[in-house]
Amino acid sequence: MASQWHSLVSQKLFLAKTLLARLSSEHKAGAMQQTPAAEAEALTQGAVELMLRARQSLLVMIARHHQNKQENPGSIEALEALFPYPITEVDTLRELSETTGSWWQHLAQLELAITEPNKTRKTVTAENIIAVSADQGPDKSLQALNETLVSMTRFAREIDEQHSEW
Repeated sequence: MASQWHSLVSQKLFLAKTLLARLSSEHKAGAMQQTPAAEAEALTQGAVELMLRARQSLLVMIARHHQNKQENPGSIEALEALFPYPITEVDTLRELSETTGSWWQHLAQLELAITEPNKTRKTVTAENIIAVSADQGPDKSLQALNETLVSMTRFAREIDEQHSEW
């Protein structure tokens, strides 16, 4: 049962990789033909959404590996609450969620960025030019998204391989 969840996680990550590859090819071809901004944003947000779905499925996969056949945890806290004993994967995920630059934290920032409306910015005038901040939001570069994708894929594979040995 848990391997079916690993297949689902892998599928979502593969589809995200496919979208990022399309975005990459669009950028490379960008010298010859400019990719519309809306299309690039759609590819980026589509890849992010698939990675978020993979992250959700990863939590369920971990629960299934530990013989919890019913629950669908939506967070690290919900996963942790399912077990009366410490789970190594939960500890690892908690550490990732607290580590600056980790794939978990990057996804959390991306999720926040795509689920909330853009903040209104102050207009720049001579009086407030110093007060304007350069809040850019999370890194949505192709390189950063690919790094997160690779890290997630590696993490899911390691968990599945670890539990397959048992």
